[in-house]
Amino acid sequence: MGSHRRRASSRSGHRRPVRVAAVAAALVLLTGCSTPSDGDAETTTASTAPGPVESAGPGQIATLGEVTELTTGLEAPWGLTFLPDGSALVSERLSGEILRVGPDGGAAQTVGVVPGVDVSSEGGLLGIVASPEFEQDRTVYAYVSGVDENRVVALTIGEGYEALEVDRVLLEGIETADRHHGGRIAVGPDGHLWIGTGDAFEPENAAATDSFNGKILRIATDGSVPEDNPSGSPIYSSGHRNVQGIAFGPDGTVYASELGHRTWDEVNVLRPGADYGWPATEGIAGDTGTPPIATLHPDEASPSGVAYAAGSLWIGALGGQRLWQLPVDGGAASADPLAHLVGEHGRIRTVEVAPDGALWLLTSNTDRATWGGTDPRPGDDRILRVEVLEPGA
Repeated sequence: MGSHRRRASSRSGHRRPVRVAAVAAALVLLTGCSTPSDGDAETTTASTAPGPVESAGPGQIATLGEVTELTTGLEAPWGLTFLPDGSALVSERLSGEILRVGPDGGAAQTVGVVPGVDVSSEGGLLGIVASPEFEQDRTVYAYVSGVDENRVVALTIGEGYEALEVDRVLLEGIETADRHHGGRIAVGPDGHLWIGTGDAFEPENAAATDSFNGKILRIATDGSVPEDNPSGSPIYSSGHRNVQGIAFGPDGTVYASELGHRTWDEVNVLRPGADYGWPATEGIAGDTGTPPIATLHPDEASPSGVAYAAGSLWIGALGGQRLWQLPVDGGAASADPLAHLVGEHGRIRTVEVAPDGALWLLTSNTDRATWGGTDPRPGDDRILRVEVLEPGA
């Protein structure tokens, strides 16, 4: 049951040919779903690269099951991370609060307010991720927009989840602006922090080797630079416009979702030292940089959080107000993207895989500063739980 919370440079590379799916493709009803509304999936204007792929038929890819409302009454939630006891922490962009939600949802408990958060059109308290050693160190890492810069900090969470404090700043010097902060932060299978940044509304930042903006950054949890980083700095890859999603496949492949400008949003596989084309290239519009494995039109996507489960990437769409599914295999798209929950819950900011394998989604309807706004529904914003059914289930 839901519950309301009381407020307390030069570039190289060449674009390979891609195939663009038919415009206004027909709806495809996937089998194995618990309800008709949850099972409706559509293939829509999208592309996959490199080269054509054949769409997998029913029974060959994962499908969605029941959608359950867990928590309501959130205000502009942005990041979500699970804790060892199965509960989750949620960050609110505008309030700077971190909240705790139980494994079965219900009322959200306020843990505390992160100090030094400066709110702008897209800035504030953004992504959070728990330390792999949370039971011992009580540490959560957060991406914070400040007055003069964006930074990554380590927070200590009190034993009773009733207080927090900033333990240390791990990374600073990320340029801030009114928009394009990026903000996603994740712990990879390598134990390091992976951070997506935006170009701070200055496209040239993405190509600049002396800027942390428009990049994927990778640092150790103590703030140091891993020895195998390609640049000898926190910069792992460049040429990104605004990265708000990072996920890891079981084979170690690193995926990122990226908001485009007017033409193409991107799903990329991250390679050390690679350049992904922005601002000279957007999606498949251009011939510089490493090509994406799939593109989506911003009207149907505006992608934010991304998670990997059951052979697919699951990508939250803001402007597109849907959940995208992109089947992947070996770091490549293995079928055309499929759209789920189209318009049913509004904007989807974050997607995370729960300990039981279900997806938890954060809606983003009370946060209308970014484009693609929609009127909040009664009870917004909320956490939704969505079952993922393995192929053939």
